[in-house]
Amino acid sequence: MIKLTRLDGEAFVLNAELIRYVETRPDTFITLINGERLVVNETMDEVIDRAVHYQQQKHFWKPAVAPTPMPSPTH
Repeated sequence: MIKLTRLDGEAFVLNAELIRYVETRPDTFITLINGERLVVNETMDEVIDRAVHYQQQKHFWKPAVAPTPMPSPTH
């Protein structure tokens, strides 16, 4: 999820997995995979940076419960 701002200043959170593409015309438009379009205050580069950061972070989360180590075999 990435935090963005609508043109009226209202903050919202977007599931970055839903982004199809981002364009500047001159406002920043985000088109979602379902065809919905959003206009945000952030620049295209800011949206991209947040989406990339989100993707990187989701792969670095540690498991909620650490696995229990197996006892060493005794000889």
